[in-house]
Amino acid sequence: MRRVRTRRWVWRLAYVLIALIVTLAMMLPLGAQAGDWPGPDLLLCITLAWTVRRPNMMVAPLIAAVLLAEDVLLMRPPGLWTAIVLLGSEVLRSRVALARELNFLTEWLAVSALMVGMELAYRFVFAMVFLPQVALGYAMLKVTASILCYPVVVLVSTWMLGLHKPATGEIDAYGRRM
Repeated sequence: MRRVRTRRWVWRLAYVLIALIVTLAMMLPLGAQAGDWPGPDLLLCITLAWTVRRPNMMVAPLIAAVLLAEDVLLMRPPGLWTAIVLLGSEVLRSRVALARELNFLTEWLAVSALMVGMELAYRFVFAMVFLPQVALGYAMLKVTASILCYPVVVLVSTWMLGLHKPATGEIDAYGRRM
């Protein structure tokens, strides 16, 4: 039982470190020019993939803290994207029993629809308060890049890191069904 708790904290620490590396890489001036294709939101892909794979490790306060720090570091409105991603991850968490039975293609489609909905909700809030925002086409290109990156994140998480969906009868450290 202690080993399971230690493993859970190691995964949480790994998530924080990966988020820090991804966020710092986004802040670096790597020569992106105006008109270039936008890159994927790797932190969003990791958050959603890990929430589907191990919902007990990706707790809401951890996701909120990491994404709020990303909002502050990237100078976005603090808490808006955090709240939207947190709601999206909770939607996935509430459907873990269903996701366990789904094949990867269906999971990918569900996560893709969720990503599009999250981006549209973000843009809707910006439009409600008359904040300037990037063009819809550019935003959808970023979502498309994230959708195409999701299978790569799942592949790396599953094969290289050993993070898999809970099996049908698997129990956690407290003896509860997952």
